[in-house]
Amino acid sequence: MTRPNELKEGVRRAYSAAAAHPEFEHPFPVGRGFAESLGYPPEQLAELPAISVDAFAGVSNVAVTAEIPLGATVLDVGCGSGLDSLIAAAKTGPLGRVIGVDFSGTMLDRTRRGAAEAGLFNIEILEADAERLLLGDASVDVALVNGIFNLNPERDAIFRELARVVRPGGVVFAAELILRGPQEASQPTDETNWFA
Repeated sequence: MTRPNELKEGVRRAYSAAAAHPEFEHPFPVGRGFAESLGYPPEQLAELPAISVDAFAGVSNVAVTAEIPLGATVLDVGCGSGLDSLIAAAKTGPLGRVIGVDFSGTMLDRTRRGAAEAGLFNIEILEADAERLLLGDASVDVALVNGIFNLNPERDAIFRELARVVRPGGVVFAAELILRGPQEASQPTDETNWFA
């Protein structure tokens, strides 16, 4: 059985490797073609910096479908390479604010560079764990969560943090993969099947 800290560090290594070299093979899909397969419009992806699109590793097109009002404060938990943060920043406009949070500094480097390339100055980047957000109570209008629950053993703490930081009347748009049945017990457990 994998200990929670081993799982967390293994996940951090895997996502940091995808950020450093998205062109390599990873235990999960990465990049523009994958984003398109999830419903991100190709024309929208073409307008965004490749630095953020090429290392995308979410599970849904949550930022595309989320209702984000102009001027809103948006939290992107597990922002990865920043694709959803860039889309949210355009939706909320220059009077709004996007806070991208991730535990991989390598992914956050891509988010920073993507925001700079896109000329979006309403994105703030924080390196933090999803279960310990560095934000005040009721400070967020909209939260985006694109596939972080399965790979974090502290799910309850993440839900508590979301409830704490999202203001009353605010909204959370979240997506996650769900197993339809148990995995075969005969399969050996290693880092590659954590992402299955």
